[in-house]
Order: sequence, then structure tokens, then C-alpha cells
Amino acid sequence: MNTRHRTSIDKAVVNVWQREVGQLSARNFKHRLAGSEDLVLRLEIFRKLEKHKGCVNTVSFNADGDILVSGSDDRRVILWNWETGKAQLSFHSGHNNNIFQAKIMPYTDDRTIVTCAADGQVRRSQILERGQVNTSLLGRHMGRAHKLAVEPGSPHIFYTCGEDGLVQHPCDLGFTLQFDLRTDAATELFTCKPLDNRSYMPAIHLNAIAIDPRNPNFFAVAGADEYARLFDIRKYNWDGSSDVGQPADFYCPPHLIGDVQVGITGLAFSEQSELLVSYNDEFIYLFTRDMGLGPNPIPSSPVSMGSDASETSGDHQCEKSPSTMDVDKRFGPQDYKGHRNCETVKGVNFFGPNCEYVVSGSDCGRIFIWKKKGGELIRVMEADKHVVNCIESHPHTTVLASSGIENDIKMWTPKANERAILPQNIEQVVIPGRIMWYASEEEEDEDDDEYFSEDDIFDDDDYDDDDDDDDCDEDDDDDLDDYADGID
Repeated sequence: MNTRHRTSIDKAVVNVWQREVGQLSARNFKHRLAGSEDLVLRLEIFRKLEKHKGCVNTVSFNADGDILVSGSDDRRVILWNWETGKAQLSFHSGHNNNIFQAKIMPYTDDRTIVTCAADGQVRRSQILERGQVNTSLLGRHMGRAHKLAVEPGSPHIFYTCGEDGLVQHPCDLGFTLQFDLRTDAATELFTCKPLDNRSYMPAIHLNAIAIDPRNPNFFAVAGADEYARLFDIRKYNWDGSSDVGQPADFYCPPHLIGDVQVGITGLAFSEQSELLVSYNDEFIYLFTRDMGLGPNPIPSSPVSMGSDASETSGDHQCEKSPSTMDVDKRFGPQDYKGHRNCETVKGVNFFGPNCEYVVSGSDCGRIFIWKKKGGELIRVMEADKHVVNCIESHPHTTVLASSGIENDIKMWTPKANERAILPQNIEQVVIPGRIMWYASEEEEDEDDDEYFSEDDIFDDDDYDDDDDDDDCDEDDDDDLDDYADGID
């Protein structure tokens, strides 16, 4: 009897039939539909959100998914109704430099927004009953504050991480702060120190932080060296006798251990406690909990600068956790190849109701989507003319938001009539010590140097020490009234 391979259309028909006859619950049907590869292959730009006047460095959905918050080099925060494309509220954040991240705190009726920025400040913006916005300073890093992570389900607790250029205070480099909005207080948890004796790096400049949604006691940080570090907040004692600064585990592909040329720009946890790590000048790697090197790994030289992670093995010293990956752990973490991550601090993310896919932006202005299991590249989407830095997944459906060097935000929905295919013009690019792959256009783009200069990306203005509360601009009164009407 001849059999044929079941296509995604066949599976969709079976799922609909199972739903109709009661063999598949509405919840499971929705999840299967949202995670369908057919929908991923039909993603295209739904609309562009245009109001910012600078690079858009952060996009994030609220818990319901109907509001998108963005922050930019123009130092403004905008709340969007992404379906209509209307900016419901736009206000000045109070920051003196580029906003790097903005998030809406859960269970606050979408009225509390926390931000961190290149000025090192961590601020709260409170939307008041009459539509006005008060911004206040919560704390300050001594260098750029790149990322913040909100404790899942908490309207009060979030963490931030940053870097520092003030070498006269090396003990304050790369520290991590915990904030409790009930007290408006910041707690300095620890300084992230190098694992080995690297005299040129008294502490790690941190680029990324992420909290495990399955167990919020665990959070990971990463930055200017090869290790992602996992910490346990339960080790913190409020009497100051904390050993929370000792990581519970370290994660690194074996061939990168001891490689002083790499660093980490992005982290993300899946719903299964898998840790996704994006390296600059390298690949993206997925670690399950039992792939850790333990709390006291021994630094060593790289196994082979040209070797593939799938050909090397790592120590497995940590407690095992559930995973959706059918991977033989002897072969190390799953890797994801194709993008370029050289010019900017890029994030990385999961996509799909069960984190079925991995998504990343690229220096070539495209969005790359891989299957989480197996690492197969299935989509390369033209997004920006220049760098794509941020990819944010909708919390409930097959929708993506992307942003980068350009001033707009792209919203992606599965509305294409035809399924996309991978581009054929994939070129091999040799980088010293490594081979990278990326999708390229037939014609050369104009010189991009002006877009990648540090001054343009980080806009290092002098820091303003004014910590007073700031009201939003008078020009935004109409936006405030509309937003207040919408949430009352």
C-alpha cells in the first residue's frame, strides 16, 4: 500500500475534524493552529507603526496582546493599538539617552511601564486616571542599562542588568539590580565577575537577563564573555549575608570555552525552562537544564575554533528538567545558523504557543526563523534595509513585532496567500576564525558604516542628573485623553 507524507494542510484538516467531533479541546486546537508551520510560512508585514523619530530599540506586548509598547533613541515611549496602527499614547520617558527596553508590568491595568536606557537610569512611568503620565527615577546603573526582566505574574518585581565605563569603581561594574515597586527601592544583588583571571575585565559588562517562567527563582544573565550564568534568588539573604552572586550553573558550548573573542547579546527562556543564548560573531544555542557545566566549571582553551557544537560534548551536572527536545545530550546544545550578529546588541526569542520556533534578527536586515527541534531554518523574511535587533512574539497568537535601525515597527501576521520558500541566494561569508551564513541581495546595498557607528547606536549624550518627576509633553494631550478613555 502506497503512503504519502502528511502535509501541514492534511494535519490542519485532521485537527479541524478532531475539534468538530470533540476529540480535540478548543485550547489544544488553538495551540496547534498557532504553532502550525503553514502559518509561519505565510507571515508577511501586516502594517508598519510609524511615529518614533529614532531607532526603535525595544518592543513588547502587554499580557492580553492588544497593546504594544515601544521605546526609541528619541527617548519616547509609545503604546500602540497594533491592529489599527494607532498610537494610543506617546510620552517622554524622562531618560537622557536612548531607551533600551520598556515593559508593561502585569496586573497593573496597563498603567505601569518600566524602562532602562543608555543613561543607566531605571525609571517607572505611571499613567494616571486623568490620562497624565508621571515618570520617576527608581535606580541607576553606573553604565548603560541594557535589559530588564519582569518576574512572571508579579506587578511589583523586576530585575535589570547593565555595564559601566567608570573604571575607578570596578566593584560596581556589571551589577544586577532587583526592584520592588511597592517600596520604590532597588537592591544591588551582586557584581558579575569573570570566571578566570582576565585582568582586563574586572567584571562582566552585562547585555541580557531573563527569568525562567517555569521557576521564577532562577534567572540568567550574560554579556561580555562566553558564559551564560544561572542564579537562584533564594540564595539572597536580606541581612546582607547573601551568596546569590555565586551562580547555580554555567552554560557555554564546549568549543567556545576560553574564547575571549565572543560575547552574548541575547537570552530567552522557553516555557520548558530551556535557555536560548545568542552569541556575537557566532551562532545561537539552546541549552536544556542538564547541559550546564556546574557551579564551578574549570576554564580551558577552546576545543576547536572551527568545530561545530553538535560535534562536541559538555558536562551535565545539574538537575534535569522537562524538555520538548529529543536530543542526545552527548552532542551538546542545539545550534541555529544563518543570521549575522556582529554589529549591534541583538535579542533572541522563542515563537509559538509551545515555543516551537526560534527567531532572531540579523545585520543583513532580515528575520530568521528556525524550528526549535532540529534547528532547521524555515523562513528568511525581508524586514529592514539595515539591522533588525528586536523580535517580539505575541503572547497568544501567530503575530510578530520587529524593529531595528529604522524608525518604524513592523507587525507580521500570517495573511499571505502563498507559502514562502527559502531564498536561493544564500552566500558563505568568511569571518576570521569562523564561517557565517546569511541571505544576501543580488545588488550591493549602499555603505552601511554610518548606521553602525557607536555614536549613532548609543548616542552618548551627557547624563542629566535631574531626578524630578516628569509630566508628558503638552503635545501629547490628545493621545493621553484617548488612552485614558480606552482603559477607564
